Amino acid sequence: MDRKTIFALSSGRPPAAVSVIRISGPEAHEAGERIAGSLPDARTAAVRELRDPSTGELLDEALVLRFDSPASATGENIVEFQCHGGRAVVDAILAALASIDGLRTAEPGEFTRRSFENGRIDLTEAEGLADLIEAETESQRKAALALAEGGLKKQILAWQEQLLALSAEAERAIDYDEDDRLDVRLPRACANLEAELRSWLARPRAERLKDGVRVVVAGPPNAGKSSLINAIAGEDRAIVTDVPGTTRDHIEVPLSLGGVPLLLTDTAGLRESADRVESIGIARASALVDSADVLVWLGEAEEMRGHPSTISVHSKTDLPSRTTPPEGSIGVSALTGEGLPELLREIEERARDLLPGEDAIALNRRQALHVEEAARALARAGSASEVVLVAENLRLARSAFDRLTGRAGVEDVLDSLFARFCLGK
Repeated sequence: MDRKTIFALSSGRPPAAVSVIRISGPEAHEAGERIAGSLPDARTAAVRELRDPSTGELLDEALVLRFDSPASATGENIVEFQCHGGRAVVDAILAALASIDGLRTAEPGEFTRRSFENGRIDLTEAEGLADLIEAETESQRKAALALAEGGLKKQILAWQEQLLALSAEAERAIDYDEDDRLDVRLPRACANLEAELRSWLARPRAERLKDGVRVVVAGPPNAGKSSLINAIAGEDRAIVTDVPGTTRDHIEVPLSLGGVPLLLTDTAGLRESADRVESIGIARASALVDSADVLVWLGEAEEMRGHPSTISVHSKTDLPSRTTPPEGSIGVSALTGEGLPELLREIEERARDLLPGEDAIALNRRQALHVEEAARALARAGSASEVVLVAENLRLARSAFDRLTGRAGVEDVLDSLFARFCLGK
């Protein structure tokens, strides 16, 4: 890791009432003193005049904080300037810092990466911070905060302690047991831990919470799909005409419903078509129907696709011939709004059932992959007939957890993850 001292604006873009400029690294305190004079005691705020180190020109009067390694956010020495948030003020202070030898501007996410590399947080907490920055709904915020505050880290530590105890027992048996018989309690304990991991893998995943529950609106041409999408979105997002085949490609509308993230998807009308372009749209629509989390079906009930979570909608109830919906369908008019509240409640309930509970910690795809690796290794340990094989598979399970927390073999993951952070984080 580059051990140079770094600096950046860590708050939002100016102008603002207050801006926070952060310096982190081995020369942070010296750099802070060159601009602010004497620094306050560690973890204490004090007002200081900020001056250009070359000319002595007064730049601003700011609140200055000092943090000492390792008890800081990055694990390094840190100085923060809480200055006035005008563009000229911020630019002048950043230019003054850039003029000091040994300092450079931080890369996006570099403060958090240093926190990880210095052992202040693990990879799961870093992922939680990235998700927290990107959170747009209340559900996303709560899930990201639970991860960022170390909820999954604590659970992984508990699993690792169990693995270490099992490994120690296996190694003891290899060294000291004279007969070749395997104590049945050891593979049984491995199987019990595997079952616990499997229960976590069976939980709803984080991807739906992050990307949104995919709600696909489908049906035959001219069923009112695009009009319904526009009514739910509250704006014209899809083209509406009485010409069959108007929608040729799917349209995605991200929205939040009661704090639940959704990806509402309009699709081409499902029918036989000789038009080559329309046929491509129909094929895509069929694939989207198959991959939908919730299917809103605007066709006849007997034409429904057998999707496990289907909401049958009887559209255009404002027309005299369609005033009475069949049993099991929700009557909706995109023109008058009739039935929309009931439909939205049903969509929200179906979507919420597919998401992790508010107090539950959800695994993302990468985390689930490594938990699955550990579970498979434990399964092999639980069915092994020799203690040497048990010990080897326990070692493989421990390696999977090391990759999960970022202790081994995750450089490509780190580069991708910290690139998601903004400058100054």
